[in-house]
Amino acid sequence: MENRTPRRPARYDILFEPVRIGPVTAKNRFYQVPHCNGMGRAFPSSMAAMRGVKAEGGWGVVVTEQCDVHHSGNHQREIRIWDEKDLPYLTRATDEIHRHGALAGVELAHNGFHVGNLESRTIPIAPSLKATRGNLPITARAMDKDDIRAVRRWHRTAALNAKRAGFDIVYIYAGHDMTLPVHFLSRRHNHRTDEYGGSLENRARLLRELIEDAKEAVGDTCAVAVRFGVDELMGPRGIGAEDEGRDVVEMLAELPDLWDVNLSNFDNDGQTSRFSDEGFQENYVKFVKSVTSKPVVGVGRFTSPDTMVSMVKGGTLDLIGAARPSIADPFLPRKIEEGRFDDIRECIGCNICVAGDKASVPMRCTQNPTMGEEWRRGWHPEYIPPKDTDDTVLVVGAGPAGLEAARALGQRGYDVMLADRNRELGGRVTLESRLPGLGEWARVRDWRLTQLRRMPNVQLLPDNEITAGMALEAECSLVAVATGAAWRADGVGRYHSFPMEVPAETPVLTPDDIMAGRLPSGRVVVFDDDHYYMGGVIAERLAEHGCEVTFVTPDSVVSSFTQFTAEQKRVQRRVMEKCAAVHTSTALLRAEPGAARLACVYTGRETEVAADALVLVTGMVPRDELYTGLRAYGEDALGAAGIRRVVRLGDCLGPGIIAAAVHSGHLFARTLDTAITDETPYRRENVELDWDQPLPVSSGGVWAREKRQGHGRQL
Repeated sequence: MENRTPRRPARYDILFEPVRIGPVTAKNRFYQVPHCNGMGRAFPSSMAAMRGVKAEGGWGVVVTEQCDVHHSGNHQREIRIWDEKDLPYLTRATDEIHRHGALAGVELAHNGFHVGNLESRTIPIAPSLKATRGNLPITARAMDKDDIRAVRRWHRTAALNAKRAGFDIVYIYAGHDMTLPVHFLSRRHNHRTDEYGGSLENRARLLRELIEDAKEAVGDTCAVAVRFGVDELMGPRGIGAEDEGRDVVEMLAELPDLWDVNLSNFDNDGQTSRFSDEGFQENYVKFVKSVTSKPVVGVGRFTSPDTMVSMVKGGTLDLIGAARPSIADPFLPRKIEEGRFDDIRECIGCNICVAGDKASVPMRCTQNPTMGEEWRRGWHPEYIPPKDTDDTVLVVGAGPAGLEAARALGQRGYDVMLADRNRELGGRVTLESRLPGLGEWARVRDWRLTQLRRMPNVQLLPDNEITAGMALEAECSLVAVATGAAWRADGVGRYHSFPMEVPAETPVLTPDDIMAGRLPSGRVVVFDDDHYYMGGVIAERLAEHGCEVTFVTPDSVVSSFTQFTAEQKRVQRRVMEKCAAVHTSTALLRAEPGAARLACVYTGRETEVAADALVLVTGMVPRDELYTGLRAYGEDALGAAGIRRVVRLGDCLGPGIIAAAVHSGHLFARTLDTAITDETPYRRENVELDWDQPLPVSSGGVWAREKRQGHGRQL
């Protein structure tokens, strides 16, 4: 290509070829597929700014999360396009995307029985009578022909409004077992006997009609895309790439302008790196290009440029789809274009981004601490203001918080010393990445060390145990203590508020011991009161070592927080396969010689299991001795040594997840502090009361109607 950047090897040129999608053209093959983000209509300015940064980073297409077309299929945390009142903030998003030369796409959706409509209180609808998802005591009613016509009308109106908002690509969403088109396709959900049920052709009728309606309404200027899960990994009970998944694509092959294909449901599509590798979906979706001439986009947590090229040259995909890799590094395309491969901040596949969305808060990312902070804090993933003080900084502890603090401070131009007591840097990331399934988590360490080793203003000091006295003599005006946290060996955590009773002869270990190679033998009870990944991977490690593991947790399921990271079922299956016994809703009360006493958390009924050792995965305590030692000198002594501030970072400040530690280190680098401030340290999007129209008067007074401002107006 004539415009090829000289530093980019020619073999990657194919990734920067334009791709025609119906009436529009993507400038390259990098395609940010629809992904949720926890911002949606609650934080519309944050959503718009985040999408704009993706476009700035070089993505040729940037698509929204799902966009509800009607209040009868209402997913509260997503965006919506019910009518023209929703256009202002959507227009802001398309403006941000277009400002950087990308195409803007919108994923229209009606969630059918997938939602309970708790906000609108509208009875959900479905192809056939169906209980709603989850444990909501709500049943979706069976749709009649008027309902089907209404759904088509709502989608068509939404498509027209999407065009008005400036979108270039309009989606019909038939994936993840979440929306009406795929509910009609599914033999599990569709038991109709009319022309919308029975044969696959009938079950695909609504999907066909929605595509045709969108093409007729906006197809002159907007591309119409279909997002479709070609395989549900359920065998004959569900849609499969070898049967009806393929049949649907063949049946509608040339109708849409683009096929966006993946696996269903999202737990399959968005598998963590603990359970899948890069490009794991290829075998399921590679047939699509053989049956359609239209461009195909697919995902697979792609971070390697060589893998991307192989997907295109091998005839699997036309466009490299990404959600999580575009979150970890919004500038991934530009870095490939400029040949800066070592600068790519690769996704680790932990799904903390998914957890933020499921918790209905702006999503965060373990690798990218600026994700979700683009608008509210003004943080950019690549650019950071140059230093504005004369400080020199000593960072003690080279775990995730310390590494990120030193890296970002170095980028700002500060002189930094980063010391760690261990010869091998990385702290908890180094240790945890050696546990089963967590190998890709080492990228948190590796990317930061790569950046740090290029910085002449940052001095790395491994194998250095820094004492308070040494810190006083370091001639640094800021001291950041990032010395991490230690797992408790007394059982105190969420369930136990006081130490457990354990005989002196019973070995008691923690995850720190296991990661250090101190492994028990024989019959081992793992007590997981942490409820994230650690208990499960420790149990797996012990089972691999040959221990007979009994897994005990007070929660009703194994590793309950992993429900937020879309991997809980896989985690529980793995634990049940690896362990001799699994006890949920059960607490470890105390240990006795050769045994452990367990109790039901509801009834208190006790049982006994054999135990040669205990592994307690409960609470953590900060390793803050250096911080308290320095603070004990007093302000005068610190000032005399030239130290104006001592702060704690990451787990030393508050034990948590790796993403929180990275964010803490980045916050310090930006603000030179981590203290709680009197003023809210970020912008908020407030609600303005609309008094323009008179409202009914009741005995309680005038009802106020609230109107959310589309541009996040600050009051």
